[in-house]
Amino acid sequence: MVIIFFFLLGIVIGSFLNVCITRIPEEISIVSPGSHCPRCKTPIKPYDNVPVFAWLWLGGKCRACGQPISPMYPIIEMSTGLLFVGALLDFGVTQATVKWLFFTCLVIVLTVTDLRVRLLPDVITWPGFAAGLLFSAVVPPNDGFARFLGYRLFQARLPGYAAGILDGLLGAAFGSFLLFGLAKAYKAARGREGMGMGDVKMMAMVGAFLGLRGTFLTILVGSLLGSLVGLAVVLALYAGGWKSGLAKRASTRGLGTENGLRWAIASQYQLPLGTFLGIGGLLIVYATPVVAARWAIFRGIIG
Repeated sequence: MVIIFFFLLGIVIGSFLNVCITRIPEEISIVSPGSHCPRCKTPIKPYDNVPVFAWLWLGGKCRACGQPISPMYPIIEMSTGLLFVGALLDFGVTQATVKWLFFTCLVIVLTVTDLRVRLLPDVITWPGFAAGLLFSAVVPPNDGFARFLGYRLFQARLPGYAAGILDGLLGAAFGSFLLFGLAKAYKAARGREGMGMGDVKMMAMVGAFLGLRGTFLTILVGSLLGSLVGLAVVLALYAGGWKSGLAKRASTRGLGTENGLRWAIASQYQLPLGTFLGIGGLLIVYATPVVAARWAIFRGIIG
């Protein structure tokens, strides 16, 4: 019954996250107007607004205008429900579960918003950063770096809440400054922007929740995942003849071979880094307890 409750709570909150994802980038209130069809603007009846199930029994279409409704809505609702269940199974009914569910909701909004419109809103990242520090005061990151620094610098053991906040600040500083430095280095080397400041702010938020070690693992996993997916997308675009007409016209003007130009065009396609950092953060939260419990060799690395 507790698992069912967490799943139902998750899909309901997932429905609210859909509102945030679609309205915040447009600077529209997330409170009013009520839920409506994104195409014909007809208000949605309560019985057609049941998370996940309403989309299924309506066949993915608006009852009023018959136009398709994006499958993004049930996917996010279902994913949120499953992640809520995952938090329960990993952490039980504890304060840690509350912390990680709050983190999950923030990351889902940022991850999907960045994928949709290439934007990581400040209205999510900055309050999320503050919330991360508050949660870390109650449920400290499993780092120990703050206690180590407190002993080395002050020869004293920091109180639990102070150590948690300091661990959050260390994680935020590490994540944000690392990405800021990489962004500046990329621009200096390539002469164009490689990532925006939104990614830097997002990692400050993530670091406030995860601490130094979790932040490092998030960047590592997110960057690796982004590189693999990005390479696969570039290969797929090249193999599928993406913008082949443009490459052919450029080739006739002596700008290069058609295949070479097709590859150059495909390789310029960019995926949002924030999306993969968000996925990496969720993997660190939900997968590391399972990995550490199953394989003892990783416990000293991932917590």
